[in-house]
Amino acid sequence: MTTIFQELVAKERAAEQAHSRVEELRDMYGPPTRQGGWSPRQTETYNTALRAWRDLAREVQVALADYARERGETRSDVEKQVHQAVGHTGGSGAGA
Repeated sequence: MTTIFQELVAKERAAEQAHSRVEELRDMYGPPTRQGGWSPRQTETYNTALRAWRDLAREVQVALADYARERGETRSDVEKQVHQAVGHTGGSGAGA
């Protein structure tokens, strides 16, 4: 499967948005181990968001590797290019 660079950027942005949602839920719900814990609905919502983020992050990593292989580049070089296109100044990006 041929992946164009813009698709990699879009995948990375989607994974970042999903990660932001996970962090938002953590902030909103507080620690799951606090007294009283999370409600069943909160737990389900959080776990769904977490799975979505992990799935998207995995897709990004696979697409990066495929794209790099097709172009004869290293995966880390392609990842740096994608992060620059997304607007990262550093960090690990979408990795789960």
